[in-house]
Amino acid sequence: MSNPASKKILIVEDEGDILQLIKLYLEKEGFLTVSAKTGAEGLRQVKQEKPDLVVLDLMLPEIDGLEICKRLRSAPATAMLPIIMLTDKVRGLKLGADDYVTKPFSPKTLVARIKALFRRLERKPDDSPAQYRYGTLMMDLTRHEVTVKNVEVPLTAKEFGLLEHLLRNPGRVLTRDVLLNTVWGYDYYGTTRTVDVHIRRLKQKLPSLNEAIISVKSLGYKLKELDRSA
Repeated sequence: MSNPASKKILIVEDEGDILQLIKLYLEKEGFLTVSAKTGAEGLRQVKQEKPDLVVLDLMLPEIDGLEICKRLRSAPATAMLPIIMLTDKVRGLKLGADDYVTKPFSPKTLVARIKALFRRLERKPDDSPAQYRYGTLMMDLTRHEVTVKNVEVPLTAKEFGLLEHLLRNPGRVLTRDVLLNTVWGYDYYGTTRTVDVHIRRLKQKLPSLNEAIISVKSLGYKLKELDRSA
């Protein structure tokens, strides 16, 4: 990843001891940090400081982490802002965060997750492969072709675009607004229901993705990351 000193991280945590511990470890690694102890303050800091990543606690005064995550994901300016949630495992998978760390946690583990997330996000489009594989599915961008077990599956342009964006961002929640802007374009004035319809059609044409494309309530969709260790 690039120089940590160029990265600013907002820590939203109401427990003073935990907040200071996170700050200590991040600053030791060279990251710049800003902090907030309430949800409302955290939202203000996002606007004022424009952080590169947010470490967000679930249980916060005034506005909880779930609501903050929803607001950030629904606003075009912050829809793609990386978020790591401090929460329990079950809820962490559903909140729309890019990653989560369960409490109690090791500060070293949190730092490692942050670095890994930055590395993943810093991959440039030019570095992207001409092909994507997901299990038995293969997408060939140069031939504009999708196959499953070497059998071609015809997709419309919008279905192809949706699938490509999901394959480019495995494990990352993509809001309906982001998908609309990316696949349909900023001048599209239809409703977000359009995304739901096309996702449903994509699953019908590619049954192997029925369980892999996860709907994140009130936010959007994400493609489950494959277990590379299996």
